[in-house]
Amino acid sequence: MPIAAPLAPEGVITVEPVDRIAHPPMPGMGRQAAIFALLLACEFLYGWAWNTVDVLRPFIRASLNLSLIEAGSAYSAQGAGALVGAIIAGQLADRFGRRRTFALVVLGYGTMLIAGVAVGSYPMLLAQRFLLGAFAGASFPVGVGIYVNLFHPALRGRLAGTMNAFFSFSIVALGLAMGAVAPGDWKLLLWIGGLPTFALAFGMLWLIPRGCAIDLAGEKVAKLPIGELFAPDVRRQTLMLAAMTGLNFFGYAAYSGWLTTYLSGERGFDAATAGQLVAWQFAGNIAGGFFWGWTADRFGRRFNAIGFLIAAAAILVYLSVPSNVLVLQLVGLVYGAALCSSVTWGPWLAELYPPHLQSTAASIFNWGRIISFFAPLITAQIAGSFGMAAAMGSASVAFTLAAALWLAQRETLPAKLQGLGPGI
Repeated sequence: MPIAAPLAPEGVITVEPVDRIAHPPMPGMGRQAAIFALLLACEFLYGWAWNTVDVLRPFIRASLNLSLIEAGSAYSAQGAGALVGAIIAGQLADRFGRRRTFALVVLGYGTMLIAGVAVGSYPMLLAQRFLLGAFAGASFPVGVGIYVNLFHPALRGRLAGTMNAFFSFSIVALGLAMGAVAPGDWKLLLWIGGLPTFALAFGMLWLIPRGCAIDLAGEKVAKLPIGELFAPDVRRQTLMLAAMTGLNFFGYAAYSGWLTTYLSGERGFDAATAGQLVAWQFAGNIAGGFFWGWTADRFGRRFNAIGFLIAAAAILVYLSVPSNVLVLQLVGLVYGAALCSSVTWGPWLAELYPPHLQSTAASIFNWGRIISFFAPLITAQIAGSFGMAAAMGSASVAFTLAAALWLAQRETLPAKLQGLGPGI
């Protein structure tokens, strides 16, 4: 099976047979499966740790006597940490090895989650959430750098879809756990999510052999790997990808961020019905991850841009149909499923650059958070001038532009490059 070599200076992709390229040793199939199972467990606990800032917000707010703005700013601190962590850890992984870096990342967000037990003031909360975000944000790029080196390109989309599902399942589990504990015992959930990470971190060090393909890619990397993403032959590609991820975050914040406010205010639904409508979008998110992972492996990475176009259309339909719960549930299901077409971004971003830059390249996904920081301010201004529906409708424009940038990039799936038909 041929694979694509790095992009040539002239922009032409060259292809060489695998048996002509020297490869470092790979773990056996059994160990590969065990490593991915461990990655899934880490993804679940990463999702648990990340979403405590939202799910446990009422408890955190009450325990520290926070205002609404103060409670909401904890997420902003966590998001800022994720941006910093993704950029730094992606480069550390490519330079010093993904095996050790990922173990440190997992241990870090577990420790920072447990540190939430000791938070006793608003400044401490911001510091704890920033550090938790820094480690949690690093999980995506470093994890991508691991599994893209373990499995064939025609499987990576489905692997990414499975990772997405475990992140989503963690939100379900956290919600159920919150309902199962007494309000005064909510800090127990921080221990439950944090303690297993110690075993998982050491398990990753034990399972991934030293000197295997996962780590050797870092031998060619520069002192600052991120600089290579702005080399003349790939600078335009990097900037377009960063804009694409930024539009994705903006679109999500503009629509999903205001959804419950819109449903309870503009539509007049009670809290229970609004929550049910949001849950339908969440259900679509889980199912869509598996579907779009399969399409990315069968039809190519660029094919999934269709999902953003579907999401853009679903938003406009959602904002214009009558207040019929069943109709809104179905449209919400379509939106949630279509939005997950981006599950292939992790493997795709890594494939667009040379192997020694895979984790640094995957961190581009989190660069888009810079734009998302301004989304609430921009959409609030639009809502004040033209109404909430207009503000949320701006998400449709954002997803359409993101799809256009997506389609402007090159394909990386070997089967599509060689005209061999769909992937396996």
